[in-house]
Amino acid sequence: MCLIALALEQHPRFALVVAANRDEFLHRPAAALDWWQAAPQAQPVLGGRDLQAGGTWMGLTASGRLAMLTNVRDLPRHHGAAPSRGAIVPAWLATDRSAAEFWRDAVVHGHNPFNLLAGDLQSGHWWWADDQASAPQPLGPGLYGLSNAALDTPWPKVQRLKSAVAEALDGTATCASLEAALFAALADRRAVPDDALPDTGVGRDRERWLAPAFIRTPDARYGTRCTTLLIAERHSKGLSARIVERQFDADGRAVSQRSARLAPWPSALRDMSPVAAEPVSAA
Repeated sequence: MCLIALALEQHPRFALVVAANRDEFLHRPAAALDWWQAAPQAQPVLGGRDLQAGGTWMGLTASGRLAMLTNVRDLPRHHGAAPSRGAIVPAWLATDRSAAEFWRDAVVHGHNPFNLLAGDLQSGHWWWADDQASAPQPLGPGLYGLSNAALDTPWPKVQRLKSAVAEALDGTATCASLEAALFAALADRRAVPDDALPDTGVGRDRERWLAPAFIRTPDARYGTRCTTLLIAERHSKGLSARIVERQFDADGRAVSQRSARLAPWPSALRDMSPVAAEPVSAA
C-alpha cells in the first residue's frame, strides 16, 4: 500500500475501517484478492499477492490478524539487493507471537525502508512501526493516516483522506454508503499546490505526480493499481467483516471488483469465506 487510513473504534457500529490504495509499477505482476498460502503448512491469507516476489502489501487471516505495509520514500537508504518487504506481512499473519516478540525477529531487518500497520483482533492490540523503530508503537482508538513517511505525517493526501473518512463515519447509515464514500475519497485525483508538497528527494515533478490519493504518472508506467476497503461491523455475537478490492487498468479505469465476507471475524481457520466477483458499480 501507499496510502492508508485506519479508523479504530471511531463509530458505534463500525469498529474497524481500513481504506487504502496500492500504488505500484503497472507492469509488475500481481494477483487480485483471494485466499492463498505463503508456504504449504502456513495459515491461509486473504489479500492480493505480488507474483514477482511472492508477498503482499495487505492481508488478513480468519483468526483475526491483519497487516498493511507501505514503503518509505527515503532514496539514500534504498538498496537494490534488499529482500522484498512484501514478505513481512505474511510473516506477521503466520505467527502467534506478540508484536514485541515479532519485531525482535530477523524477518523485519535488512529490508528497504517501510512502515507496518498491524493488529490482532483476538488480543485487541494494534501497532505501527517503521524499519528504524526499536519497538512497535501501540495504537489505541483513533483515526490514523499513513503514506510513504511516518505515521500521521501531514502530507496533503493523508490529511484529505483522514478528513474524508471522518466525514463518512459521521454521516453514514449503512455499510454500502460508507463504502461509496471511501471509494470516492480514494479516487481523488486533485493536484496539490506546490507550496504544500513534501520534499522527499525525488524532484518537484515527481512530487506533483505522487501527491494525489489516486496516482497516474504521465508515462502511465506507475500508479494506483487497486483500492481496498475493510469494514468490520459490530453485532450481538461479535464482529463481521467485509473486504472489497477494486482493480484499475493502465488508464485508471475501474475494471473489476472482488469481495469476501467474514462472519464472524475472527473465526476458525477452516472458515474461509469465498471470494466473489462483483459489478464495479456495486459500491
